Amino acid sequence: QVQLSESGGGSVQAGGSLRLSCAASGHTFDHSCMGWFRQAPGKEREGVASIYTHSGTAYYAESVQDRFTISRDNAKKTVYLQMNSLKPEDTAMYYCVADCLLVTFIQAPDRIKPDFDNRGQGTQVTVLS
Repeated sequence: QVQLSESGGGSVQAGGSLRLSCAASGHTFDHSCMGWFRQAPGKEREGVASIYTHSGTAYYAESVQDRFTISRDNAKKTVYLQMNSLKPEDTAMYYCVADCLLVTFIQAPDRIKPDFDNRGQGTQVTVLS
């Protein structure tokens, strides 16, 4: 069973940066899809970024394109989300996911609404205006 543990959330002023980390265990990390989705109170779940751990190919939601960067360290079985130029609308609980459905969810959010059973406990990101 996949186990995911996020860290790195917190509060930051608008325009600032945060780096989230997600340590994984229990699956073949270097041949998988890892990524992040977020959910704010009263809003729908939003796919943020995903990466194929073998190739490094990454996908981003339009709302974070050019501001967020997803990366991975296969030796450490860890995926990172570098978030720059943060905006108040980025405020949400961020969840790490080990699921290739995240790629489809990011590219076509109206097509699927996955439950993402293989997810971490979440880490809160709050961006102050």
